[in-house]
Amino acid sequence: MASRNAAGLKAKLALFLPGIFLLGFNIGTGSVTTMAKAGASYGMSLLWTVLISCVATYVMIGVYGRYTLVTRETALQAFRKHIHPAVGIFFIIALTVGVAGSVMGVMGIIAEISYEWSKTFVAGGIAPIYWAGFFVSLVFLIFWNGRTQVFERALAVIVAIMAASFVLNFFLLMPPPVDIAKGLVPSVPDVPETKGQGPLLLIASMVGTTLFSGLFIIRTTLVKEAGWTIADDEQQSRDALFAVVMMFVISAAIMAAAAGTLFAEGIGLDNPAQMITLLEPLAGPFAASIFAIGIIAAGVSSQFPNLLMLPWLLCDYQNSERDMTLPKYRIMVFFISLLGLVVPLFEARPLFVMIASQALNVAVLPATVACIIYLGNRTDLMGAYRHSLTKNIILAAIFLFSLVTSYMGFQGLLAMVSG
Repeated sequence: MASRNAAGLKAKLALFLPGIFLLGFNIGTGSVTTMAKAGASYGMSLLWTVLISCVATYVMIGVYGRYTLVTRETALQAFRKHIHPAVGIFFIIALTVGVAGSVMGVMGIIAEISYEWSKTFVAGGIAPIYWAGFFVSLVFLIFWNGRTQVFERALAVIVAIMAASFVLNFFLLMPPPVDIAKGLVPSVPDVPETKGQGPLLLIASMVGTTLFSGLFIIRTTLVKEAGWTIADDEQQSRDALFAVVMMFVISAAIMAAAAGTLFAEGIGLDNPAQMITLLEPLAGPFAASIFAIGIIAAGVSSQFPNLLMLPWLLCDYQNSERDMTLPKYRIMVFFISLLGLVVPLFEARPLFVMIASQALNVAVLPATVACIIYLGNRTDLMGAYRHSLTKNIILAAIFLFSLVTSYMGFQGLLAMVSG
């Protein structure tokens, strides 16, 4: 009986592992930093950005996933075969550059957070470089196994810790419910964009970290590897819904924690480590520790997909087997892993670099939406499953939203550079 129950639980968990993988990919330290910055600077007024981004993410996961269910082609294979090889190369380069910046920024923030947190139990704290070395080694050793199932199950545990930490903190530090409700109404705070310290860059960053092109492209790989067909369309929709609902809940909880403390006290947020040092006197050491655990778990969970991004993209583009035990991929991932030591080694401050890199992700988004509009409307590829009129209208709205937020990000970056 016990073995049957265990097998049943394992089977049920397997149904949600692709969604958990997406959640771990999407909610990383970049998301935590961006949402915390938004909550500390503007309270809950930008919650609408998260809601719209999550709804759009659900739609994009669905259309990209359905394309693979029908054609058995991953996104990059489709770009190369049905649009132009250069389109696939563009996405490989653009996403790899973004991931490289993310690896540096994420590990820098994890190391800094861990350093500040360690001061509570070690005199003077443990230096960031040691924390970075530890987490870089941990993630690489798990990668060394080379099987997707190991990554997914490791992520399931880490994501569960992350989600529990942030949701618990939400109830500890929750802002007034009326502020949460007002935040769902689209508006832009009337604050000038100075040195990138205004709402435009932050909105673009929030969209870039939630509505992330790499998420949809990797999704097609997961769907194909899972062996799903169009008969599994309902399952893939449930899987995507689970991932997106959790994205919204966790992002809102992070924003609320900062809004209920730092924004309420008029402190703001210039460095992610401040979340530990400033939360403690406002919310107590327990809340600060819970938040630290959540940030660390978020960072580690996002590092797995970050390291896998380039090898997986290359395998997709070449339509080759995704064997991560091959020496060339292990060497590739090893050097990408070493980027995690850059920020603590040179004592750089990664907060605004992270926000800027997340905002740059939005620049790739219009091309991502345009490609699936084109592919999904080709009858020779999709047959009876080509996009409906309603789906095309929704995708057109997402395309326009991506153009607007790209413009916001561009204006915010200009303000940061000129300032």
